[in-house]
Amino acid sequence: MDTAGRLRAMAVLCRQTAARHPDRSWKLLAEAEYWEHLANDTALDHFDRCLVRSPLHRARSIPQPAAAPAE
Repeated sequence: MDTAGRLRAMAVLCRQTAARHPDRSWKLLAEAEYWEHLANDTALDHFDRCLVRSPLHRARSIPQPAAAPAE
């Protein structure tokens, strides 16, 4: 999760710079959105990897019912 935090810090830095440089704000705000997007993707990837390794995830599979006895 450290990576997502660093990417979000880059987004904050871009937004702060955009506030100080209105002439370049459109570009800096677009770059901030890019960094946020990367941070969100990184967080989701981390969550997916943790979920796949979880024993609860493997236990989620629903067992098939036994065949009904023939009459």
